[in-house]
Order: sequence, then C-alpha cells, then structure tokens
Amino acid sequence: MTETIDILAKGQGELVGWQDPDENRAWVRDNKPRGLIDKRMSVQQAVEKFVHDGDYIAFNGFGHIRIPMVLIYEMIRQNKRDLTVAGKTAVHDIDVLIGAGCVSKVECAYSFGHELRGLSPAGRRGVESGAVKVVAEISNGGYQWRFLAGMMGIPFIPVRNMMGTDTFEKSSGIQIRDPWSGKPITLIPAAYPDVSLFHVPRCDKYGNAQIDGILVEDFELARASRRVILSTEEIVDEEVIRDNPRQTVIPFYLVDAVCEAPFGAHPALMPYLYYFDEAHIQEWLEVSKTEEGTRAYLEKYVYSVKDFPAYLEKIGGMEKLEKLQYIETSVMNADTKHPTDVIARNEAIPADAIARHETIPMDVIARNEAIPAEKERKDGLEK
Repeated sequence: MTETIDILAKGQGELVGWQDPDENRAWVRDNKPRGLIDKRMSVQQAVEKFVHDGDYIAFNGFGHIRIPMVLIYEMIRQNKRDLTVAGKTAVHDIDVLIGAGCVSKVECAYSFGHELRGLSPAGRRGVESGAVKVVAEISNGGYQWRFLAGMMGIPFIPVRNMMGTDTFEKSSGIQIRDPWSGKPITLIPAAYPDVSLFHVPRCDKYGNAQIDGILVEDFELARASRRVILSTEEIVDEEVIRDNPRQTVIPFYLVDAVCEAPFGAHPALMPYLYYFDEAHIQEWLEVSKTEEGTRAYLEKYVYSVKDFPAYLEKIGGMEKLEKLQYIETSVMNADTKHPTDVIARNEAIPADAIARHETIPMDVIARNEAIPAEKERKDGLEK
C-alpha cells in the first residue's frame, strides 16, 4: 500500500543553492583533494581560481564580526558578476558588493542594514532599483538549518519554525503533515554554496583553521560548501594547531585555498585582536548615499590600490590599526563596556600606552579627557 505525504503549503521563494545530495557528494569526491597539500596562495589567485560569475556564495562570521573583507574587496577588484548571496547576517560585506554591481540575487535573513549604525544606502538602492532581486526570505535559524542539511548530505531538514509567518510565505520551504503525529511541520531545503569565504585568526598551510569566539554557523557552512577559501590573520606551524585540536573548526580536507592576510576583516571586528573601525564604516555609510559617492569610495579604496596591504595604508596604516588592536585587547575588561563612538571620534591614544597595553577607565574616554602618561595598570583596574 502506497502512502503519500500531505503537502499543506509551499513557500513562494526561489530555491537557490540546492543540489541533489548524491550528485553533490560525487562532485566533492571528484574535485576535493584529501591529502595534506600546501594550499597557500595569494588572495588574487584564490579569488580568480575559485570564485566565478553566477556563483551562489556565503560568508562566515556574523554582522560586522569576523567577515572576510580582504576577499570581498578582491572580488570587487576582479569584477565578479551575477552573484547570488546567502544574506544570513549580511551587512558591510554584501553592501559593498552590491555597491560595486557584483550581486544580482539575495536570499535574505538579515541584509540591507548595518545594525545600530543604520540602514544600507547602497543595498537599498540596489533592491529598490531592481538591479538586485530578493528572491527568497528565511530566518537566521533557517539558514543554519539549510547549511546543517547540506553538511549532513540530506535534501531537507524538518523544523517547527516559520509556520504561520510571512517569512515562510516568501521562503522556499514546504509545510507537510507529519506522518507520525499528524501535525504540521516545515521542511527547509539544504544549501550547498558554490564557494564560501572565511576569515579566521589562524590556520596552517594545509587549511586546518581555528576560530576564537562564537562560531555562528561556520561549522556547518564549511561542511556544506563545495569550495572554501580561507583568509587568515596568520599561517602557523602545524604543531600550533595540534596543541589545541578542539579549536580546529575547519579541517584541511574542506579547504581549497589559504591566504595570509593580517587585518583581513577590516573594518569589521576580529574577536580578541582588533576592534571595529567605526570611522571607516561611517565614511562608507555617508558616501554610499549616492552612486557617485559609492564609485568614489570604491575607486579610492579598491580599484586604485593594488592589494590589501595598500588598502590598509590608505585607511590609516599601522597608527590606525594599532589603535584598533588597543581598543579590542586592552580597553575592554570584564567590568566595563567600551562605547562604540570612541573610534568614530578619532581620539588619539599615545603610542607608549599602546605599548604598555594599559586599561583606560571608561569615564575618561566618555569625558574625552587626555590619558595620563604615568598611568599604570594592575589586573585591569586602576590602583
């Protein structure tokens, strides 16, 4: 006796990034090397080799935290086009790509905003003009489940979410009647990005990558993706990775390229290493209000510079970068929170304070007072 599944509702969103799991498994078998191979290459080489026009792409991190801006700027420099982006928590990354004309489609969970900093002029203009199509919507959790299904090699994953919402109506999901309980349940399709781009604090030359701080969905995303490009703050010896194996979130056999790129998340935050460059983010938000301003920004920071080190010099060089390091590694402590607008005010921090890694009291920063040169640090608090 044949029983049929009772389909209760279908979302109207376009299905992007789905592959037959068996076909995807065969592709991985035939195209991904399994040996310990030195995968070091330049950012230019990695983007040219593994990112193609028309790809369905995804980025690691969350919002303005730990995103692969060094790779994104290179995609713009190489004039990649017609990309479909997994807009899971897409902010500065997708915004500059849209501004540069690289994106044609977005499946949106969170996009077109810069969190507390405001909405995205370039992203909104792209969608409102029709140049960029929002082809489907999904929740943040839904995206993690799409990647989880892809990682598991299954065509979909059942969840008890999105039912009765507009998000489901605009998604590519399906609601069925659970054959055991008889209750409705949502089926979310798997996602297999053509290529995913990650920025990590460290990895070895083979691609064994470790991540500090929260993982978001990076674990699942790396395993669901056909190609994985890593940019990293530093390439370390294999023994460094072996010393703390539980932090190795992305193993070597998932990775196609390793690119060493210090400060590669700028202007975003890299946990425990450097803070948001609020002044630079604000500059983008201001100039991208017009197409002319967007073009001028891209010319200044992308097209007119030959590579990412040249970009870092243009945004302020080591003086700016040491300041961002100082804010993230020294000013914050367990008892205080650092105000977001310190960098936006572009206050000076003496070089000797940076060298000593002193902790600056929050009230001094808030009052915009000079930092005493003779100040000493003891256990993160003033004596």
